[in-house]
Amino acid sequence: MNVKKDNTDKPNTVESRWQSAPDLPVKMLHDRILVKPEVDSSERQSSAGLVIPATAVGPKRLGWATVAAIGGSVRLVEVNDRVLFDPEDRSEVEISGTDYVLLREKDVHGVFQQEGKESGTGLYL
Repeated sequence: MNVKKDNTDKPNTVESRWQSAPDLPVKMLHDRILVKPEVDSSERQSSAGLVIPATAVGPKRLGWATVAAIGGSVRLVEVNDRVLFDPEDRSEVEISGTDYVLLREKDVHGVFQQEGKESGTGLYL
């Protein structure tokens, strides 16, 4: 059985999208996202002005972080986006004295959008 190989140069259909902050010496692979978590204060304040101490046990809270680097397969998140993630399911790493969290794209629960920024879908919710 003879198999013919096509040696024509075809354009690469999978474009490499990896990006990182200019001061970050790391390149993320595949669907990995490196984020810098926001500092969680020990005490929170409710919308009514009540102070909730850190020792108060409540429902599980998600955290916010800023994306510092993305891998080539990440599709919905960009560098400098503010993302929502579960602080319980994470891997931490220190790079150049700064603490970061390593996530997969599927571990991101949402991306913060500025008010007034249109999504372009034309749907009313």
